Amino acid sequence: MPFNEILILLMFASFIGLLMTGFPVAWVLGGVGVLFAIAGYYSDLYLDTFTGIDFLTLGLVVNRIFKIMDNWILVALPMFIFMGNMLDKSGAAENLMKSFQELFGRVRGGLAITVILIGIILAASTGIIGASVVLLAVISLPAMRKQGYSDQVALGTIASSGTLGILIPPSIMLVIMADQIGLSVGDLFMGAVFPGLLLGALYIIYILASGYFRPKTMPLPVATEPVTFALWMRVIKATLPTMMLVLLVLGSIFAGFATPTEASGVGAAAAILLALFNRRLSWSVFKECLYNTFNVSGYIFAIFIGASLFALVLRELGGDEFIESFLTSLPFGPYGIVLFILAFIFLLGFLLDWIEITLIVLPLVAPVISALDIVIEGYGVIDNPELVWFVMLVAVTLQTSFLTPPVGFALFYLKGVCPADISLSTIYKGVFPFILLQLIGLMLILMFPALVNWFPAFIYQ
Repeated sequence: MPFNEILILLMFASFIGLLMTGFPVAWVLGGVGVLFAIAGYYSDLYLDTFTGIDFLTLGLVVNRIFKIMDNWILVALPMFIFMGNMLDKSGAAENLMKSFQELFGRVRGGLAITVILIGIILAASTGIIGASVVLLAVISLPAMRKQGYSDQVALGTIASSGTLGILIPPSIMLVIMADQIGLSVGDLFMGAVFPGLLLGALYIIYILASGYFRPKTMPLPVATEPVTFALWMRVIKATLPTMMLVLLVLGSIFAGFATPTEASGVGAAAAILLALFNRRLSWSVFKECLYNTFNVSGYIFAIFIGASLFALVLRELGGDEFIESFLTSLPFGPYGIVLFILAFIFLLGFLLDWIEITLIVLPLVAPVISALDIVIEGYGVIDNPELVWFVMLVAVTLQTSFLTPPVGFALFYLKGVCPADISLSTIYKGVFPFILLQLIGLMLILMFPALVNWFPAFIYQ
């Protein structure tokens, strides 16, 4: 095996091993990149190898960092994060919870369906997983336990509904994916609409089926209000402000009136107005939202810098060619290679956060997908329809990483606000059926690419 390939394998092994030590991911990525740049340089100097690494490699990182900070698309990240934090404080979710619970009170599992629907609405207006999971847990878990729901059903519903925000636009993950492989953010946002709604529909079908076959896990409330015109008006009144925010942000992008970056700024301002309308805005709330925004944005951009250094050294060592030759040499057809990549990303999700996978793995495998003999319908208007479809498959796969132990962040967000008598193992058991549902959704998108590409093509036409 060539020395370059040995270094490539050692880079990945060192990265995974150092993650287990608990060091911050950004430091691990950058540190491994520096160490293997030095290893490549001195191996060329003293071992007469030809890795092609020199100290100019580290100098190139300065240019990479400048490009990250100068990237207009990435301005949308802190804006969307702030919008989600402000919406979390606006009281919109509590109003939705109360009105939807009254609407679905006569349906077995109606409270769980309410949580899923609110999760979809929050996903379309925040895109922040931590905020969605914590908010859903705080406002719905006590009511679900009081009504007699089993802890596993309640916890699984809350965790899975909260993770929809990483897929349904405006998703910060899709913004980063578009930037990494040069796709249109608008294409990915529009392509994610049906896959996100598909997962929500699968969740609701599962809840209805579970209520029918296992009624003891989700009993009906003792007393429910009849569905009247007045009740419908309360539901519309509670839903309208949030849906107007969604329409303002996504509608302006889909209609071509604004870029995602411009729409993110408008959405952040609209979230402030919504909190003001609901009388939830104060200086302390504003400061808390700003602090959370700076904290999450700093975390993401620190990983950006570390991942840029890691990826640069990996490419200098020939990592692109090594991975491409490995994947294309597999004894599978084109779709078999796609399934292999998705399975690999699914397993990585047990150990890594979606940010590292997006920044490191996605740019390495995207050229392989472009080179495969896969033809996906673009309806004459979508550029790179194969990549748009593949990125959506990766996005759905990465959504499962929030629910898979041991590094499922949604599980830890949920555990942090649960009563002390709820164990982490109960949460694991609760999310397991929803992981299977996500994998079913993934297979449907794999088999029917129109679920991704039809909507963007329809909008453009």
